[in-house]
Amino acid sequence: MPEASTPFASFLMGGFECSSHRRRDRTRLDLIAATQHDRFARQDYDRLRARGILTARDGLRWHLIETRPGSYDFSSFLPMLRASREAGVQVIWDLMHYGWPDDTDPFAPGFTARAAAFAGAVARLLAAEGETAPWLVPVNEISFLAWAGGEVGYMNPWREGEGHLLKRRLVQASLAMMDAVWAELPAARFLHTEPLIHVVPHPQRPADAPNAAAFNRGQFEAWDMLAGTLHPELGGHPRYLGLLGVNYYGQNQWVHHDSPAERELLPPGHPWRRPLDEMLQEVWQRYGRPLCIAETGAEGDARVPWLRSVGEEVRRAMSAGAPVQGLCFYPILDYPGWDDDRHCPTGLWGYADDAGHRPEYPPLAEELAAQAQAFAAL
Repeated sequence: MPEASTPFASFLMGGFECSSHRRRDRTRLDLIAATQHDRFARQDYDRLRARGILTARDGLRWHLIETRPGSYDFSSFLPMLRASREAGVQVIWDLMHYGWPDDTDPFAPGFTARAAAFAGAVARLLAAEGETAPWLVPVNEISFLAWAGGEVGYMNPWREGEGHLLKRRLVQASLAMMDAVWAELPAARFLHTEPLIHVVPHPQRPADAPNAAAFNRGQFEAWDMLAGTLHPELGGHPRYLGLLGVNYYGQNQWVHHDSPAERELLPPGHPWRRPLDEMLQEVWQRYGRPLCIAETGAEGDARVPWLRSVGEEVRRAMSAGAPVQGLCFYPILDYPGWDDDRHCPTGLWGYADDAGHRPEYPPLAEELAAQAQAFAAL
């Protein structure tokens, strides 16, 4: 299903949950292993291709690859890379999806150099495997990681009140990682993924308006730093900005409250909710760069209506001129929840049995096919 308007093998993509951070209780998550995607990568990619989805998002697990500083063991990654190639599926690889080796973190001395060395080693491996122009995400969701790990201590590195500093450190690492990759693979391309949000103050709490506005501004800070328009001393430049990936879920619009647990989500149809097509237009007008929906999805019976709604709004944005170049349903496999390991039925396919068979959720398969036709017609 190639599209003239996209640099990807297909407009619709499937994303594999690849978070590898340590949560608040210090337990290491490895969602690639938990979903057995590492074990059944070839079958998973074959399933995508059979559904006409020729592009995927997936990730490397840095903590498994660099178990000793400067020593790289790619045995956890190479089979997945080769499986994707054998299946004929293009993959956008995340280099750092919330996790890093235990002996470092973004506040540690030398972290930027360490991240760059890791990225360079990955690039050399890709080059040796014949990948001349890969798509890579240096650091997934800098803004969310800065908030979760630097502002409220929800995940590693478990800091509080240091979100902006963590954001700067992650941007520095991302810039160095891109330079290291380009030194080995000058044709490499980068996708920068960030949450797309809309936050409003409650009319009965007008004092919350400045904080709500700060959240809305903050969603753009990582991209602004990468482009060099904010904190230019970090070394950002427009050449680093690449393609912008917006991650958008049902919980991405809310009524501000100083306590995150007290936030009131704005469900579809709420009068305070902002249309997604307007939000996409804002990103396009602000940066003048092509963009894609890098993550979107829902759980249970909400999967189909959510995808249908997002597809309609994306097409409205495209018809109005926004160069949206892809839409990734994420995650494409059910997974165990971050905090409690509960079964989260979010995917097109469920948990694998011992032979790698995964039950399919037919309503979502039908809706993905309908969305493919709608985007092809557009």
